Amino acid sequence: MSLLSKTLESIHPADRSLEAAVQAHLNDLTKPQGSLGRLEEIALRYCLAAGTARPKPVKARLYTFAGDHGVAAEGVSAYPKEVTPQMVFNMLAGGAAVNVFARHVGAELFVVDMGVDAELPDHPGLLKRKIRRGTGNIAREPAMTVDEATRALEAGIALANDASVQGVTLLGTGDMGIANTTPSTALLAAYLKCRPERITGRGTGVDDAGLGRKIAAIKAALKTNRKSLGDPLQTLAALGGFEIAGIGGLILGAAARKIPVAVDGFISTAGAVAAMHLCPAVADYLFFSHLSEERGHRVVLGALNTRPLLDLGMRLGEGTGAALAMSAISAAVKMCNEMATFSSAGVSTKE
Repeated sequence: MSLLSKTLESIHPADRSLEAAVQAHLNDLTKPQGSLGRLEEIALRYCLAAGTARPKPVKARLYTFAGDHGVAAEGVSAYPKEVTPQMVFNMLAGGAAVNVFARHVGAELFVVDMGVDAELPDHPGLLKRKIRRGTGNIAREPAMTVDEATRALEAGIALANDASVQGVTLLGTGDMGIANTTPSTALLAAYLKCRPERITGRGTGVDDAGLGRKIAAIKAALKTNRKSLGDPLQTLAALGGFEIAGIGGLILGAAARKIPVAVDGFISTAGAVAAMHLCPAVADYLFFSHLSEERGHRVVLGALNTRPLLDLGMRLGEGTGAALAMSAISAAVKMCNEMATFSSAGVSTKE
């Protein structure tokens, strides 16, 4: 049995039999019931995902998956593809926004080379999982073969398995890849049956002409690959990216290991939706970290009937939103574990 098949069989919905016990504990904390708002909701969902009413202290790890995209040749990005390896180097040097936020919240950070169109030198913070140096141009051909997509998913699964063995209790997703909002939009349009015009945004900041080229490329991708769009894995292979598939694999592996995941912005959401189409039960393990300014993100989150934790007007990617959400999730776990209860503190409850 393949690692992907074994993982899919290992994923089960969160254990809701714990809900009454967790909620009773939250209600007994020394505060008016519900007064900590969404932090109480986060604590409950985290406990159910982790499968325990008394979760371990958070040990957070963030993976930023990097890859290049053949569709960049269609003029869909404001930046050249050379920026992908340049930003990877910046991350490895500790100078990117995701580095700053990961340090701030105490999360370990790794950059994962899934398909960067460059040979990257060895570095302690770099995990080399390259499938190929960039995907095919989805406007004209499939992004990946099914075998390549499977290998990318399994690379993400293996990272989740390693994290579990190493005691990680909270994972976060991030991305780096010039032009990757284009395959992400194509994937979401295919999975959620959305019109490209409704969910295509400006990505790194393309002008009106660039936006027009981007919409045209996405429409061409959906037409070119239409015969592959009836199956979740084939859809991912046809329209996705190596880093998007890696994110999806990490989510699948985390769900199988009962590790909650902070999902970053638009690109990570595409990876999450791919994972959800492969196995709907993974939804119980996901925290959508923030509402991206990328145009389609609000539409997509609405279609998923989910509410992000933060809304800070961000659209950078990298894992920046996931890192910040990790702070709120960690606070919710500490609240659950460290606050006194009315019964233990001798504080009178509401009459």
